[in-house]
Amino acid sequence: MLSKEKLIQQIEKFPDEFTIDELIENLILIDKINNGVHQSENNKVISEDEMDNEIEKWFK
Repeated sequence: MLSKEKLIQQIEKFPDEFTIDELIENLILIDKINNGVHQSENNKVISEDEMDNEIEKWFK
């Protein structure tokens, strides 16, 4: 989840003029990064070997 403080920090980094689409894309990216960090901190990750096996299954 994105905090109000993080949102304000991100908006301050934007130029004086920007589109809503640019803002939304940036916020979605930040949210996905935060989710990945939380998953990593909670050991909700898979090994590189497991990932390779999953990718192989996609192409069979």
